[in-house]
Amino acid sequence: MTASPAQLVEDLEARLRPLEIDLARAWWDASTNASDETAARQAEADLARRAALSDPDAFAAIRAAREAVDLDPILRRQLDVLHDMSAPHQLPESMRRQLVELETSVDATFNTFRGELDGERVDDNAILEILRTSDDPALRKRAWEASKQIGTEVGDRVRDLAMLRNEASRLLGYRDHFALALATGQMDEDRLFATLDAVDQVTAQPFTVWKAELDNTLAARFGCTVDELRPWHVDDPFFQEPPTSGAIDLDPFFAGLDLEALTVRTFDGLGLDICPVLERSDLYARDGKSQHAFCIDIDREGDVRVLCNVEKNERWAETMLHEFGHAIYDREVRGDIPWLAREASHPLTTEGVAMFFGRLVRDPAWLQRVVGLDDITMNELAPRLALARRASLLTFARWVLVVTNFERQLYADPDADLDALWWDLVERYQRVRRPDELRGSEWAAKIHLAVVPVYYQNYLYGELVASQLDATIHARTGGVVDREEAGRFLADELFAPGASLRWDELVSRATGDPLTPEHLARQLA
Repeated sequence: MTASPAQLVEDLEARLRPLEIDLARAWWDASTNASDETAARQAEADLARRAALSDPDAFAAIRAAREAVDLDPILRRQLDVLHDMSAPHQLPESMRRQLVELETSVDATFNTFRGELDGERVDDNAILEILRTSDDPALRKRAWEASKQIGTEVGDRVRDLAMLRNEASRLLGYRDHFALALATGQMDEDRLFATLDAVDQVTAQPFTVWKAELDNTLAARFGCTVDELRPWHVDDPFFQEPPTSGAIDLDPFFAGLDLEALTVRTFDGLGLDICPVLERSDLYARDGKSQHAFCIDIDREGDVRVLCNVEKNERWAETMLHEFGHAIYDREVRGDIPWLAREASHPLTTEGVAMFFGRLVRDPAWLQRVVGLDDITMNELAPRLALARRASLLTFARWVLVVTNFERQLYADPDADLDALWWDLVERYQRVRRPDELRGSEWAAKIHLAVVPVYYQNYLYGELVASQLDATIHARTGGVVDREEAGRFLADELFAPGASLRWDELVSRATGDPLTPEHLARQLA
């Protein structure tokens, strides 16, 4: 007898839930203690999950159940979630195994790889310190090149992954993997690129003006002409963030502070408790550990963890606020929501929340009340903080335009000259000149392209969500820092519904308006 939609959902949850938890634990272990053993366990857990999701009978039943016209809304949401989880895995077992093995191989390489600089292995924090502080262009160039060595190491495999993902996607009836990922990720491709175009238009002129001023400052600092500036003259290997020369240097204010304590104090002021997450997290750098940062909800029952590689500077203060923004979202989803919908509504909503909290690092009220800067210091910093917030938004928006457009074209033609494509986009959107001599595969040094494909658009939408949330909260509560009513608004209106609502419906309900670039545009004015 055919199961009812409710019974189908219950049965599939019972099958998938332990597999999802096992994969989350395996991924955490492989990220925090990289080894052949943890990588193999991650691969096997991933294969087991994909095997369950590939069940053709279950997928046919999900599609049939979604056709019912009188479904309870939360039941329909669970079926939608199951459909989007299952659709990409309706593949032969051999292809699923190829994908998992190649993805796990690249992920493990990122976790264990350290660049070589002047004969020594260096981690990302050491490279970033040089790019933040050194006035020696030759050393900066060598450090930047060290940051790209991972690209040479994995570049061919990432290209192979793109081809394999495309092959799988076409078996499923999609143009390529980019189209598949958007279609099963509640994202319309035409709407996405209309939004990208709007953000391009909003940011192009102010970014060009700001970048010209920055270039003059950098040229004077390094004793060269503007035309001689190259990627290693800015502070971030990908120019994701503005250099201190074009914004503000807050590092001295964090040098002697406990970033864990600052993070707890921030969320305590909103009536939000992150201590249970802190106890389970892994926050400091060591060999055999991922050099990046992420938050993971292991079981949707409260076991939420954050991975960071903290140092006492502005970048890691912002990253801590960002990742624990993800964490509090996961922790505050209502426990009575069915397990399949007991997560963030969409990656773009949790990225929006994380960016909302990360922005506090340049908020005068936060610096004064949480960090403890005095009135005199704040009066001196205030004008530059406003410029730094604007520079940060401009820089990151232009960076997202690079990555998202690159990924679309990567999957459209993986055999193309990807090195030339990458630098064409960097020069167009970021106004950064390519090096005169290229080793190639600099683009592959960005871990997202391999391990979290077709994700970067969520950061752009996240900036829009963060800007709209900021406007809404200020209108309703008068501010953010130490305002428990702001915390209650986030917990009740945004976090609690989880994935029981689509992202666009959630944003409209919480803020009173559909998501729009207008609030971001106002912050750039």
